[in-house]
Order: sequence, then structure tokens, then C-alpha cells
Amino acid sequence: MKQTLAILALLSLGRATLVSAQDAPALVITHAATRSTVAAPSATFTGTARVENLWDTTATMRSYGGSVAFDSGARTAWHVHARGQVIIVTAGVGRVQLWGGPVEEIRTGDVVMIPAGVKHWHGAAPATAMTHIGIVERSGAQTTQWLEKVTDTQYDARPTTPRASSAPAAARNAGDGTQPSAAQRLMGDIAPKLAQLTDSVLYGDVWKRPGLSPRDRSLATVSALIAMNRPDQLRSHLTIARQNGLTQEEAIETITHLAFYAGWPNAVTAVGIAREVFAGTGR
Repeated sequence: MKQTLAILALLSLGRATLVSAQDAPALVITHAATRSTVAAPSATFTGTARVENLWDTTATMRSYGGSVAFDSGARTAWHVHARGQVIIVTAGVGRVQLWGGPVEEIRTGDVVMIPAGVKHWHGAAPATAMTHIGIVERSGAQTTQWLEKVTDTQYDARPTTPRASSAPAAARNAGDGTQPSAAQRLMGDIAPKLAQLTDSVLYGDVWKRPGLSPRDRSLATVSALIAMNRPDQLRSHLTIARQNGLTQEEAIETITHLAFYAGWPNAVTAVGIAREVFAGTGR
């Protein structure tokens, strides 16, 4: 009975605060295609980062939020938020540190609660790009106090022991922040920019887009590599496709279908690679 009365009381409070359709504020939607991205200012960032404003404060809402994409090695300067900050990592691997504390590794899906008034910095890992959404509440005219830049010595401090990755296979393929990524190992010594773009744009952005599932992206990639007869790349992407849920039967059916469009020799090569991968001997 007490529980029922409590529920009724809450419902009555809810009714009391309802706003009629005529008086309600308009629904606001900002579509992704309409938002712009600007380069993060060099005065408060080290390295290359891009900032996309997602929403701003209103007459009734004090929070504002933005998405910041850090290239590998990029980070903010030391700074303080009057009301603290919430960081949601949406792609890649990064680092965050409170003044006087250890460097902490953060990964896709992690949520970081930074206390109010505490000096800190955050950014990407040395070999991996990172994107996060930052949420801050305004407090008067100034919400962020920017301080000195993070030195290379501070940034290079070994982070706490990394946790097991919960990132999708494509993101893990871009490296774990402490070891060189596949792209870095393959071409980082001779084409470092191409390796960085592979990690930050291809695996850190394109593979994260919600329009296709990781499995469907793998299927499209595998099909293109079969058609172009790229056995080395096909081997690695069939391995990723297997991790993303593509079955052996689906892979073989794809190869059979493409034999009629991309040629029999391409299909025969692809069958041999699929045999290796699904037998567990492929790289």
C-alpha cells in the first residue's frame, strides 16, 4: 500500500509539471551533415585535433558538448573545468591524467568523470588516434581555464596496465596504443602519414560509421579484394570478417558469386586463402 501511494504521488508530480503542446519548446535536431568541424587551436592543443560542436547551452540547459578527434600523439594542454567534465570515448585509444596522478589509458566505450576544479589533460595514444565526446556545464563566463602545455616527458609516461580491449575487431586492428598498429608495422617506417591516416581515418572513422554493421563492412571489403585479386590484403580482411561474424559458408558463397563477375582465377585464389583463414592457419 505504501509503495502504491508513493507511485501515485510521483505520477501526480509528473502531471503537475507537464507542458501543453502549444507551450512546449520546439524539438531541435542538428543533422550530422549540417555541422562543421574546425581545427583545434594550437595554443591549447599539441598535435592535430579537430573539434565538432554538437550542442550548446540554452536558456534552460547549462551543458554543452563537442566531439574531438585527436590524431595519434595529439593532446590538450593542462586545463581545469569549473564544474568538471564527462568524456565518452567513441573511437580509438587515448590517455587522460589528473594532476599528480598516473597516466590512464582509455578505450572505445569508456566514460571518464573528471572532477570539478581539477587540473588534467586528455588526448590520443602515441600510435593510435582517439575520438571522444566532451560534456561540460557552463559556470559564469568562464568554464575552462587553460594552463601550460603537456610536455613530451609527461605525455610519454607509461600508462597504467591496459585492460582487455572491448573494441570491435577493426578498431583493434588499428593498434592498442602501446604497440605499433598493423599499419604502423607495415608502412610506418617509410610512409608514416599513410599509416596514420589508415589508423585514424579508415579504422578510426570509416569503420565506426553506423550506416553499416562491422560484418557488412567486412563483406564489402572482402568482395572488393576478391575482385581486385589482392591476396595479401584479402587474408587479413577475411580474418577480420570472421571476427565480425562472417561465416565460412557466407565467404565461400561470396567467392562463388564473384567468380562470374570478377573471373575464375580470382575466385580460385580467394578459395585458397579462405581455406587457410577458416582452418585457423591464415594470418
